[in-house]
Amino acid sequence: YGKNTIKFLRLHREGKKHFVKEVEVCAHLRLTSPQEYLEGNNSLVIPTDTIKNIVLVLAKKNGIPSLEQFAIDICNHFMTTFCQVAYVKTYVQEVPWQRLHEDGVPHIHSFICVPDGIRFCEAEQCRNGPLVVFAGIKDLKLMKTTQSGFEGFYKNEHTTLPERHDRILCGELFCKWSYGECKDFDFDCIWKKIRECILEAFAGPPDCGEYSPSYQKTVNCIQMLVLSRVSQVQVIEVVLNNTFYNVVDMKNLGLNNDKEVLIPVEAPYGSCACTLGRK
Repeated sequence: YGKNTIKFLRLHREGKKHFVKEVEVCAHLRLTSPQEYLEGNNSLVIPTDTIKNIVLVLAKKNGIPSLEQFAIDICNHFMTTFCQVAYVKTYVQEVPWQRLHEDGVPHIHSFICVPDGIRFCEAEQCRNGPLVVFAGIKDLKLMKTTQSGFEGFYKNEHTTLPERHDRILCGELFCKWSYGECKDFDFDCIWKKIRECILEAFAGPPDCGEYSPSYQKTVNCIQMLVLSRVSQVQVIEVVLNNTFYNVVDMKNLGLNNDKEVLIPVEAPYGSCACTLGRK
């Protein structure tokens, strides 16, 4: 049991310069006894309102040095404070505020919300067990307008899809990875590096791109690049929900539409998922 959707903004001031972290937290506990379920005995139950207050107090006292460290702080607090807690799981999701720049100069106290992927993390721990930390990015919308195709697929009497050697590749990406034993990691730096790997593997070199024979192959390329460059990542899951576009037939309007006006197919849409880990 626990408290969902604890939303708050943490403002940190260094003189005239301000820093913000707006997050949404979910914190869930499992107690050593199920007596509240079986007997209606609430003597061990930490109220969910107390859970919410603890999260807010930790934000006030410790700040949010990184999403992962804040999730770890929450886990540590419940494990070290309450002997009746057998398991704790914390999920933290960030609102993507970025510092506003004017003529290349960073503003000291103004920010803009840029929805180019939402950062999140999870931390969970069993009593007398290891602390496990996951991190990820979701709702990251990506598109490339060429250097993608889909050919040579299995066909039978139900197949109507034509082969394509040049198409738009577009989708919404979810990526989640697990760390090994957490030491003094720079979680912010690692997250940014993984995001750069995702973009590089999806797009290819900026002057020519890189051909993608399928959504599945693109998913695997992302995972392989991350594992090759980020040693802290042990397992990585990638889900790519596909968006398809149909070319509008404009012949009856007297126009030849050479893939210049397209309409997105809202539903149904395809999805590719893969989990890849080190040996």
